[in-house]
Amino acid sequence: MAEITVSVAERGDTYQCDVTVEEGLGKSQHSVTLERDDYERLTGGIASPKALVAESFRFLLEREPKESILRSFDLTVISRYFPEYEREIKQRL
Repeated sequence: MAEITVSVAERGDTYQCDVTVEEGLGKSQHSVTLERDDYERLTGGIASPKALVAESFRFLLEREPKESILRSFDLTVISRYFPEYEREIKQRL
């Protein structure tokens, strides 16, 4: 199972998240942005930005290897690749 580490820095209305995924002997690093409005819409404020991003990576890792995850992206782009993302992430949180 992958170990997901997330650090979050708040910059105005944007959360900048640095994510490290360690699995087996490999490691990948990702830079993820999250707008405050999207955070509120996806979580209703019941989970932290850190928890949302970590769970989003668990969602992604169930569907693709860590090497296939974009190195830099806005969290909402996940829905373009996986239309069920928003519905499912709300249930997970």
